Amino acid sequence: MSLLASFNSPINVVLVGASGGIGQALLHALLADPGIAGVHALSRSTPETLVSLVAQHPQRLSCDTIDLNDESAIATATERLGDLAPDLVLVTTGLLHDGGKMPEKSWRALETDYFHQQMQINALAPALLAKHLIPRMPTARRAVFAVLSARVGSIGDNRLGGWYSYRASKAALNMLLRCTAIEAKRRWPQLVVAGLHPGTVDTALSQPFQGRVPEGKLFTPAFAAESLLKVIDGLTPDQSGRVFAWDGQAIPP
Repeated sequence: MSLLASFNSPINVVLVGASGGIGQALLHALLADPGIAGVHALSRSTPETLVSLVAQHPQRLSCDTIDLNDESAIATATERLGDLAPDLVLVTTGLLHDGGKMPEKSWRALETDYFHQQMQINALAPALLAKHLIPRMPTARRAVFAVLSARVGSIGDNRLGGWYSYRASKAALNMLLRCTAIEAKRRWPQLVVAGLHPGTVDTALSQPFQGRVPEGKLFTPAFAAESLLKVIDGLTPDQSGRVFAWDGQAIPP
């Protein structure tokens, strides 16, 4: 049974960030879905796990690299899609910590380069992907452009402070998605643009912070992937521009 029954089969997918923990789980879930015609996976590198999957699914999976720090590289990667018109675009990339650099607990820890890096990967890159991919998406049938966001990007839900760069970049992402949804509606009336909060997932991104996660709230990548696909399947055009958690609940701006 397809997790994306609301789409007109067969479904073509572009998955950005396919080498990450959630990205790989989504890729496996999509390839197991009979309604998926093909997946074009984009990632910073092509690890052996992706090469092996391509060998197993040569007719349904293709891979390419993409540099999210360079718009010309983003444009080139999308141009290599040829005539593909994706029904679903999933952007699963994100940056929370970088080596020894961790989220700021105070404004005293703010650094220009780290802040810019967070904004580039978490906010600007998804917006540029929308710029280059939404024009390829169908105008006369259901389509979804979804990006992994985070609950900590909600201004109204911020009661703890801290994590300045990450919070700011996710808040910026949510605003960019809202602007994109408003503009796209004029030509793509059936398109849904959405942010998705996967919860805390057992991946390298969350690993340094897992000790504080309540029991039962650390999700496997497979659970997160299935949950997010179910949320996507239930979204309607009037919900475009909003952010939703893994359980389908809307997250306040």
